[in-house]
Amino acid sequence: MQMTPLYAHLQRAREQRQKQLAVLIDPDKATPEALSRILRLANAAGVDYLFVGGSLLVRGETDACIQQIKSQSTIPVILFPGNHIQVSSHADAILLLSLISGRNPDFLIGQHVVAAPALRKSGLEIIPTAYMLIDGGRATSASYISNTMPIPANKPEIAASTAIAGEMLGLKMIYLEAGSGAMHPVSPEMIAEVHRHTRVPLIVGGGIRSAKQALMAAEAGADLIVIGTAFEKNPELLPEIAAALKNFGDKP
Repeated sequence: MQMTPLYAHLQRAREQRQKQLAVLIDPDKATPEALSRILRLANAAGVDYLFVGGSLLVRGETDACIQQIKSQSTIPVILFPGNHIQVSSHADAILLLSLISGRNPDFLIGQHVVAAPALRKSGLEIIPTAYMLIDGGRATSASYISNTMPIPANKPEIAASTAIAGEMLGLKMIYLEAGSGAMHPVSPEMIAEVHRHTRVPLIVGGGIRSAKQALMAAEAGADLIVIGTAFEKNPELLPEIAAALKNFGDKP
C-alpha cells in the first residue's frame, strides 16, 4: 500500500529517530488575536505540525481557524476531530481517530460511518489512528464526552496490548492521550512499553508542561509530542521544547 505524504514523513522520522512536535489548537478557544500569537511562536520555533480540533466545538469555527492558519503559516495542518462535524477540506490531513481504549461503539466506528462520505470527497489525507485515553489524574473532556474510562496510568501492559490490537487492525499510528489539563502526562514506562511492542509512529500528548517532560517522553519512545496552548502562559516553553526535541535527533 502506497503511503500518503504526511504519514510517509511521520514514518520516516520514526525510522531515523527524529523527534517531532505538534501544537494543538482548539478553534473554540483561539480568538483571531490569540491564534496569531500562537502562530508567531510556532513559526519561530519550527513546529512540525498544527493539530486543530477539540472535544467540543460550540462556535463551529474550524474552517475560519484553519484559513487563518494557512494565511499566516506554512506548517501542515492536521485535523484532530472530536466528532464527525469537525471536518474541513482546508486542512492537509485528518487523524481518523478510533478510540480503542474505550468500549463506546460511537467512537470506535459510529462517528466514522457518518463522516465517511464527506471525508471521501474532502481530498484530505486520511491517517487511521488508534486513540488511547490514559488516566492523567483527573477527568477530562475527552473521557466525559466519549463516555469511556481511560486506561489506568499504572497499567502499561494494558496499554501495550491495546496498542498491539490497534496495529493488528491496520491502524497506522498510536496516540497516547492523558487529556487536556491532565495533572500528569503519560508515564515514560507506559510509553516505553507501547513503543517496544509496536512499529508504527507513536504520538503522546496531554499534561506536558516542560521541556524535561517532553524529552522524557521522546527518550521513552514517543515520535511526536503534542502540547496544548498552555505555553501561552509561558512563551519560552514552546522554543525550549522544540530545541530539546531537535537536539535529540543529533544524538548518536
